[in-house]
Amino acid sequence: MMDARRRAELETTARFGPKGAVQADNAMVVTSHPLATEAALEALKRGGNACDAALAAAAMQLVVEPHMTALTGGLSLLYRDAASGRAAYMNGNINAPLAPLPGYSGRDIHTARGVPVPGWWSGFQAAAGAWGRLGVAALLDPAIAVAREGFRMNPYLFGLVYGHLEQLGVHEQGREVFWPDGELVGPDGLVRQSRMARTLERLRDEGDAYYLGDFAHAFCAECQGAGGVITPQDFRAYRPMFQRPLEGRYRRFDLIGSPPPDDGGLMLIEAFNMLERFDIARMGPPSESFETLQLLIRAHNAVYYAPPRQGDLDTAPAEIGILLSKAYAEQRLTLMEMDEPRAAGACPTPGTIHISVVDAAGNCASLTHSHMASPWVNGLFAEGFQLSGGGSFFQRILPQPGARATVYLAPMIVLDQGRPVIVAGSPSVSLVACTLQNLVNLMDFGMTVEQSVSQPRFGARPHSPDLGWLPGTTLEADFPPAVRSAFLDWTGRRRLWSRIVQPRCTLTGNFEAVARDLKSGRLSSAADPRRVGAAAGY
Repeated sequence: MMDARRRAELETTARFGPKGAVQADNAMVVTSHPLATEAALEALKRGGNACDAALAAAAMQLVVEPHMTALTGGLSLLYRDAASGRAAYMNGNINAPLAPLPGYSGRDIHTARGVPVPGWWSGFQAAAGAWGRLGVAALLDPAIAVAREGFRMNPYLFGLVYGHLEQLGVHEQGREVFWPDGELVGPDGLVRQSRMARTLERLRDEGDAYYLGDFAHAFCAECQGAGGVITPQDFRAYRPMFQRPLEGRYRRFDLIGSPPPDDGGLMLIEAFNMLERFDIARMGPPSESFETLQLLIRAHNAVYYAPPRQGDLDTAPAEIGILLSKAYAEQRLTLMEMDEPRAAGACPTPGTIHISVVDAAGNCASLTHSHMASPWVNGLFAEGFQLSGGGSFFQRILPQPGARATVYLAPMIVLDQGRPVIVAGSPSVSLVACTLQNLVNLMDFGMTVEQSVSQPRFGARPHSPDLGWLPGTTLEADFPPAVRSAFLDWTGRRRLWSRIVQPRCTLTGNFEAVARDLKSGRLSSAADPRRVGAAAGY
């Protein structure tokens, strides 16, 4: 377990901006916080595998990134075993309550009616049991120590704390963390979470006896007291889902992605089926060529704003087979030439976190977890954790009572000649757009991860103070002037929702990827400058 000096060194690196490339011969980790990356690396060095490392990082992120994830949200993991060459997907995402939610709307996200049934802990245990080596206690201990002893407030966390003072300051559990002495913890101040530490200790020592007992009762009391409908029966009824990942092919690369109801993997494979018809390498990178940028935006919007898909390879093989087919991609391209794809339905709000790991044996883990809404969106807490606003995703499609939510998570693994060469994913409202652009940079233009994450990118869902999250496209302001002008002219003429946003906008995603060079076997990574993360290897 990391000592105080090492922790202090790492905390000083939790800053926005370029992080630099990292290379290693054996194993590599990239996350959105240096302490999470260190927890993953320590798990590997203690004999754990890629699954252990990803879960240790996820547990640490509960503590150091409480604005992005919570025990009350969901956790999903794409895992590929190197020895067998088989990949599997564990969906530990959120459920709808067993009780109905009549008249549900976006307004409910800010209330207890927008609180979903959590899957984080159930998914964490299921993944550790299926693929891990170290055991739950070893994975939680580093996070417990940091929760109890504290960590330094970084600029990203402080900015979001300051922007949500009302939700945090009203609740006793928010004040005890961020107003410990009657004053708001400032930048570089110490954030201690003793209540969270006790919760994680009880999970470590008592497991489901605590989770389905005292934790569930505290959660439900907080939820019902504010008008929600979740009961302990919802906790007892929840089950993680083990699924077959989706597979696709793009040029010489084989793609492995998440299956619905985590439908971002399906979206990406559908988009790559369309892009394969074009000589993108000739057209130039999307950060320099409007022709390429426009093509990527149109392919992205065609799949991202399509009606959500719930079935997977086992429950809806015919439907999924059509969506994955190259023939269907050709039909969609023809339709896309006739008119721009338009969105329908409401827009979920942003929030999520991602981890990518390759271990010394070649096992790969791509893990996404979240509270799935803007930070502290409802001002509710239980046992040291905010209650998730994941009902944001019930706006896409309201699940049947007790059913899994449809969420556009997109953990990905890319193979070349049968060997993993990219393990990747992204958080945020633009995670599909982010992953698509960066994979194109890596696969079509041979960029390194460091080069790719430094490029300007487009994102999804412009935000309007009056209209909320709109179905359309954002563009970071540091594109070349000619590309930016062409974008504004195109979207203006077609009356498409669009907005220019600041360079390195956190809402355009945070690409967290590990790449392997097939010739040398070396691993490389670089944390995205849009958040405060770190890559590390050995």
